[in-house]
Amino acid sequence: MAQDIKESKDKKNKYRETPPKGDKFPSGKDTIKPYMIWLVAFIIVFILFFVTKRSEQVLKLDYSQFIQLVKEKKVETAVLYDESPKVEGTLDEKDASGKIIKKKYITNRLREDKNLSEVLLENNVDVTVKESSGIFTHLMISVIPTLFIVLLLWFLISRQMRGIGKGTMSFIKSRARQWNKEDSRITFKDVAGIDEAKEEVEEIIDFLKNPDKFVKLGGRIPKGVLLMGPPGTGKTLLAKAIAGEADVPFFSISGSDFVEMFVGVGASRVRDLFDQGKKSAPCIIFIDEIDAVGRHRGAGIGGGHDEREQTLNAILVEMDGFNTDKGVIIIAATNRPDVLDPALLRPGRFDRQIVINLPDIDQREKILQVHAKNVKITKDADLRTVARGTVYFSGADLANLINESALLAARKGKDAVELEDLEEARDKVLWGRERKSVNIAEEDKKITAYHEAGHTIVSAMLEDSEPVHKVSIIPRGHALGMTMQLPKKDEFIKQKNKLLSEVQVLYGGRIAEEIVFGEISTGSSNDIKRASQIIRKMITQWGMSEELGPITYGEREEHIFLGKEISRQIDYSEATALKIDQEVKHLTNVCYEKANEIIHQNEKNLHRLADYLLKREVLTGEEVEKIISGEELPPVVPKKTVKKDPEKKEEEPESFGGLSSKPR
Repeated sequence: MAQDIKESKDKKNKYRETPPKGDKFPSGKDTIKPYMIWLVAFIIVFILFFVTKRSEQVLKLDYSQFIQLVKEKKVETAVLYDESPKVEGTLDEKDASGKIIKKKYITNRLREDKNLSEVLLENNVDVTVKESSGIFTHLMISVIPTLFIVLLLWFLISRQMRGIGKGTMSFIKSRARQWNKEDSRITFKDVAGIDEAKEEVEEIIDFLKNPDKFVKLGGRIPKGVLLMGPPGTGKTLLAKAIAGEADVPFFSISGSDFVEMFVGVGASRVRDLFDQGKKSAPCIIFIDEIDAVGRHRGAGIGGGHDEREQTLNAILVEMDGFNTDKGVIIIAATNRPDVLDPALLRPGRFDRQIVINLPDIDQREKILQVHAKNVKITKDADLRTVARGTVYFSGADLANLINESALLAARKGKDAVELEDLEEARDKVLWGRERKSVNIAEEDKKITAYHEAGHTIVSAMLEDSEPVHKVSIIPRGHALGMTMQLPKKDEFIKQKNKLLSEVQVLYGGRIAEEIVFGEISTGSSNDIKRASQIIRKMITQWGMSEELGPITYGEREEHIFLGKEISRQIDYSEATALKIDQEVKHLTNVCYEKANEIIHQNEKNLHRLADYLLKREVLTGEEVEKIISGEELPPVVPKKTVKKDPEKKEEEPESFGGLSSKPR
């Protein structure tokens, strides 16, 4: 206890230490504050003095009035000045109630009246003679307070300006943070799913640790490494792992930290950053989101005088001026390599580019295993199944999935995370939480059941379609229902037949509504939109139209500075546009008729699927296969309820969804 008190006192004394000798007048709010207090106090006293002085009632008398009061024996005292005609003193005066009060007076006597003192003495006036003060004394009394205030203000303003000057010098300094091996707890063991990228950066770290190994063979390490990939794929995480693994200084900064509203600050910070790197060589400098300053030059407002472009020019000059012997390596990350300036990507600058794509099923499983180390998961929870159902998930999405599943399990009062928690967390990430409390009319619920049954029937009957994994009519997010299809394997390209099958499945819900109810609803709006986009891309971008041939119609125009597609160039005639519309309509009709034929042939199974959906609300892929094959499903066994604290909120619903859903 005594030791803790001593340490506490030491910490307090640490902050009470005097400033260094070199900084005689430290700047800042804390040092200016005492001076401001004294200044305010002096001004208040000064004002009170004059206000009090003015508040005293002084009678200004004419000389004749003064003589008359003297003769009436009302003047009590009088002060005469030898070199001044001024006369002042006190006299007696009656107020409204008749009470005698004393008041001060002031008057000026006549120069020719030399018998004033005798008149005063004859009337029993107490006379005092004083030497009059000179002009210099009057000036000092009136000027000194004002001069003091002016000097004090000048001193405070000059002190503040010197503080601003010091702040400006620090303002143009680099904001890069230097990491040591002990500062970063993340290592390569915490990075999974990007083995090729890890090998690339491990080679760079090996060079910094053992440069002779490469130099003796004549090898030259790249000056810059650019990590490219979609958001959440692990670019910044890999940089943190490099900082944790490397035994060399590691400087980290964001691209947005360079550019400020003041001209020249970005370029100054770049130069300061690279100066720090040279002094700490061998070292690694990491620039995150480099596209903030590395975009194409000439695309922004202001031309070559744009502050962002000046910063980019400074980066280009500093990178090109490095020598490989100094061992300073630049690593940058971006998810927009298409907007970077070509000069930044040429050999000699970022001459090694590492692409980090979205993980495949094996990589997703490894990423899930890494993030599941600190989470209690049951042995029955197969992460391979979860990885199979998370197509197009990034590493950040998978980390969020594990965290959400742990929160769901804790909310339900479980001791460990189960497979259903992982699946529910995935659905929540994709579409939002289940909305079982929504009051849906029975008619709308029936339409939703037949809509999802239509998707399921078409998907089950097509060979090129992905198998159905689960169907649900429980509202989730903006969708009233969904049909989830899980791919058998990751696909990097799609053939024409698969695309047509996907369009046919999308139209299955609308067709089922039309067959059963004799009319259509607005529930198919998203299906129609997605189907139209696929067909138009097949014709205009992928060259899958026999009528129009393998030609791309309509080039995209993208503003580099804005970074988004803002228009589409029409590079074809009106006659070609008419043919495109006709081909879109033709392919749409072909797919629609094919789906219509499938549903008419399986109308009996359509009704059975809809009935089971209305009873159970959720059907798995195995249950769908049994229904289509004519089998009857066993009755639903109620789940065991988990004891929970009565103060906890109601348990969350349990469901399973997927990426390729057909929301209504």
